[in-house]
Amino acid sequence: MRYHLTTFGCQMNAHDSERMKGVLEDIGYRPAAERDDADLIVFNTCTIRGSADERFLGNLGEAKRVKGERPDTVVAIGGCWAQAQKDAVFEQFPFVDIAFGPGEVSRLGELVARERLDALGAFSFDGEFSGSLPARRERAHQAWVQISVGCNCVCAYCIVPTVRGRERSRPPADIVGEVERLAADGVREVTLLGQNVNSYGRDLRADGVRTSFGEILRAVSAVRGIARVRYTSPHPKDMKEDVVAAMADCPEVCRHLHLPAQSGSTRILKAMRRTYSRERYLDLVARLRDALPDLSLTTDLIVGFPGETDEDFAETLSLVDACEYDGAYTFIYSERPGTEAAERLVDDVPDAVKRERIAALVDRVQDMGRRRAQRFVGADHEVLVEGPSRTAPDRIRGRLSQNIAVNFRGTAPPGALVDVHIDGATSMTLSGTQSEVAVLA
Repeated sequence: MRYHLTTFGCQMNAHDSERMKGVLEDIGYRPAAERDDADLIVFNTCTIRGSADERFLGNLGEAKRVKGERPDTVVAIGGCWAQAQKDAVFEQFPFVDIAFGPGEVSRLGELVARERLDALGAFSFDGEFSGSLPARRERAHQAWVQISVGCNCVCAYCIVPTVRGRERSRPPADIVGEVERLAADGVREVTLLGQNVNSYGRDLRADGVRTSFGEILRAVSAVRGIARVRYTSPHPKDMKEDVVAAMADCPEVCRHLHLPAQSGSTRILKAMRRTYSRERYLDLVARLRDALPDLSLTTDLIVGFPGETDEDFAETLSLVDACEYDGAYTFIYSERPGTEAAERLVDDVPDAVKRERIAALVDRVQDMGRRRAQRFVGADHEVLVEGPSRTAPDRIRGRLSQNIAVNFRGTAPPGALVDVHIDGATSMTLSGTQSEVAVLA
């Protein structure tokens, strides 16, 4: 029996998909290169924006075609879109056999085994943490580690708390134990995952004492064999001094921070219910830059939120200049059913204005990224090798601690740490030549 899995969305979904693959392969399934060759077609979905829904639904149409040609094919929809729709999935798309939310990945094997009985849905939030499940990693030397699930924030535009549930933290010993097993398996870099990763531990207290995210960073960094530790995504309101100190003290913690701002306007931030002002965000960035001078900073920015004026948008542009971002994920506001913004605010920014603003924002971010990238040119920098370049067959691809991709000439194998002399830069990537023998230990 063969399966074909398509993933949409964030790093958490990529991690969930690795676990889905592990679960399926443990019960005897093997991957199929094409949907037409699969006995089981699985989608791991995202619903954070309307564009994500559209991409998924376009692919679902192909699954309907395959099901029509081969009725025994099983179609399963997992992830956030399925959680948002629940049993309505089967009403809208009668050819779907299984639907399950992100909290039910551990039950995928059971659902597949039972699907012949009837259409099955599973949508609870109390499933196992993914660390207890088998995984099929994309790269042998890199791994995701889930430290929490769900989110307790109430951002007006965001559907994540609805589809991922309230925040739950994994016990610290379980996290460290998984990282130790990964290190023994040859993993060099781990990325700690949570919807709000740096609020970790508020629901876990042993004898009244909370383990903070800063302590988790230090514990994971101390695991023998782990060379790099990343994490995503934090919330600015929870970026406490212990986290900054852990980043500064632990060389294994990468010099990159993705710090979602969403807007540069305090007025819009208040409407978004982000719980910080422009000034507080800028003060945090200043403290981070002081503690971590070599930090690479990236962010998320939304244009066209209800009520956004030209002046509000100008403040977002100026935030890019003030923070000197190395990059940003930029989005046009997308109304999500069930969110406060959709229910109480009028989507009053014209589409043409949104498109103009996103184009201007992308230009500003890319210009800043090009300027920031020049600081690496002319010097040697440590790169963790990921594999062959995606664009140049005679080059290798790797990544700096600052999370910037490097395409370079060399002979280093995946998982090696190697110094690369950087001789070129764009807004997205660096280029260079390997300058030393690769280090695997």
